[in-house]
Amino acid sequence: MTWLIILLALALVVSPVMWLKPSPRQKRVAGLRNAVIKAGVEVKLEVPPLHDTDKAMPAYRWRYPQERPGPTFVLVRDSESGESLKPCHAGWRWRTEPLRPLPEAARERLFALLERLPQDALVLESNEHTLTLWWYESQTAERFLSYREDFLFLRDQLAGRPDRPRPTPRA
Repeated sequence: MTWLIILLALALVVSPVMWLKPSPRQKRVAGLRNAVIKAGVEVKLEVPPLHDTDKAMPAYRWRYPQERPGPTFVLVRDSESGESLKPCHAGWRWRTEPLRPLPEAARERLFALLERLPQDALVLESNEHTLTLWWYESQTAERFLSYREDFLFLRDQLAGRPDRPRPTPRA
């Protein structure tokens, strides 16, 4: 009887520790975030620019240089948008279109990237400060880093093309 009580007490002590152990998904996501942060991407949990949602999701950000702001646009996956939004490419719709046309090279790379992104990538947003991908982190670090060159190319091509040019100082 004493052994049974000791085993029960030991189980009561060990069981909460087992709950603290990260799940396989948590380990994968932690590895993914560490790898992309080392690659220069900012990762934050925030509410995405989707209609009627207040649930936070991961946002992966590539910063534009401060002296070269980017254009403003929002692309939303068809599954998260309505028919009233203008189609863009490969199951994506414009929620907000850039005021000026994107450079041809950037447009081609953007369309190729939109075709490759995972199904849980829901929003691609650009503002004067960052290029941001909102997604639920379904892939491994190696797979996600295969998009790195496309995002860096897009960021570099779009930098310096703000929708509202900054006023130049008068001499």
